[in-house]
Amino acid sequence: MKKKIALFLGLLFATNMSYADLKIGFVNIPAVLEKAPQAEKAKKRLEEKFSPRDKQLAAQAKEIQTMEEKLAKDAATMSESVKAKLDSDILNKKRDAKRSQQEFSEDFNASRNEELGKLQRRIVEAVRTIAKDDGYDLLLTDGVIYAKDQFDITTQVQTKLATMPE
Repeated sequence: MKKKIALFLGLLFATNMSYADLKIGFVNIPAVLEKAPQAEKAKKRLEEKFSPRDKQLAAQAKEIQTMEEKLAKDAATMSESVKAKLDSDILNKKRDAKRSQQEFSEDFNASRNEELGKLQRRIVEAVRTIAKDDGYDLLLTDGVIYAKDQFDITTQVQTKLATMPE
């Protein structure tokens, strides 16, 4: 019995010794995405690209609202043909606005996903560079419930991203 316990303790210490050389780290990708300078630049590019269309959609909505208010206000004094024409115009403008809004959303989402994909590739590149340079054996990102601060290299990744060329 004493031999089995001694053998078990010997194996336990030998196992711990082999893991002592293992260098592990953790990266909080959402935090990196939130603070990356490239994310802010991508956001500004998207705003510049889609701001004119967004303003156009707002103008369309305001025009429709004005027409609806006119119809509600003057419906009692309008002839049936004028009322029917205005009602038809409102319906057509709503249809066009809905189509424009849908196209805008699709284009915006496609551009946002493209920018996010570029940023994620940059983050992976930065993480791999840090892993190689600092000799990490294992770096974890998703699915980590808890990691001690000594394992968290998120700030290193953010710093590396800030120094990477565009």
